[in-house]
Amino acid sequence: MCRSIKPLFNLEPGVTEAEIRAAALQFVRKVSGFNTPSKANEAAFLATVDEITAAASSLLDALETSAPPKNRAAEAAKAQARNAQRFAK
Repeated sequence: MCRSIKPLFNLEPGVTEAEIRAAALQFVRKVSGFNTPSKANEAAFLATVDEITAAASSLLDALETSAPPKNRAAEAAKAQARNAQRFAK
């Protein structure tokens, strides 16, 4: 999976529409192989980003859990520690 697509469920504070759209954009870029589509493909590319954003938003709204929400700052600190260890070699 794309490393830049992060889990968006069960976070405190909650996920924003911009974060969902950014994840959808990264997914479409990965699947299509285009970072920026040509003019001929731009409409299809952007329509797909919109559709995936809507589907992801619907999914996140429907999911339920009994686990406490994850703290964004703590999760970011864990990721930084993992990256520091990974790239220290």
